[in-house]
Amino acid sequence: MFFHTKEKIMKIKTAKVKLFYAVVAGISVFLLFFFIGSIWIGYGVHRQCQDAKREYGGDCVGALIARLEDEHNGFRARNQVIWALGQIGDMRALPILQSFYTGNIPDKEPLDGTISQYELKKAINLTSGGTNISAFIWRFFFREK
Repeated sequence: MFFHTKEKIMKIKTAKVKLFYAVVAGISVFLLFFFIGSIWIGYGVHRQCQDAKREYGGDCVGALIARLEDEHNGFRARNQVIWALGQIGDMRALPILQSFYTGNIPDKEPLDGTISQYELKKAINLTSGGTNISAFIWRFFFREK
């Protein structure tokens, strides 16, 4: 039979406690970054909505759609709208997003040079019922009034 000395048992217990604290600290840091990232995303969506509503009126999704359709806006602004519509995930945006989507996603897209097919694909996925795990946090803080 194999017996541990008291000293060996204490070292094992100490190692287990340290491991436990390291895991708890790691999970806490992950959750903190997830929370901060979610709020950052929400702020970006909120800002896009406010700017579009100020310029086009109506509700957030309607104003963002109007901004996307307005060819006087640059590609970067329109790509940011696509991102925001995807984050919101409202199905009303799906037809307009699909109308811009070609399915041809190049390796590299200049955000100032074209409507991003990659962003469209992600936005279409999220407006078609895809899961956006950060949305439940930022929607709490940035509710449309």
